[in-house]
Amino acid sequence: MRVLFVLLLWALVLVLCWPVALAVLVLWPILWLLSIPFRIVGALMEAILAFVKAILFLPARLLGHRPA
Repeated sequence: MRVLFVLLLWALVLVLCWPVALAVLVLWPILWLLSIPFRIVGALMEAILAFVKAILFLPARLLGHRPA
């Protein structure tokens, strides 16, 4: 559904302002490649925070507390 919405939006922009639509078509892969390091850093930060949370809750888990 999202792909269809994006395709329709791009077609609308193509009809209304074709240079912008062609620029988006050319620049989108470049922007996607530039965003890869930020995605990696985000995944790494999520893993680090999950690890810290596991360490902080370890004493409670050892004492028998179970999450709801």
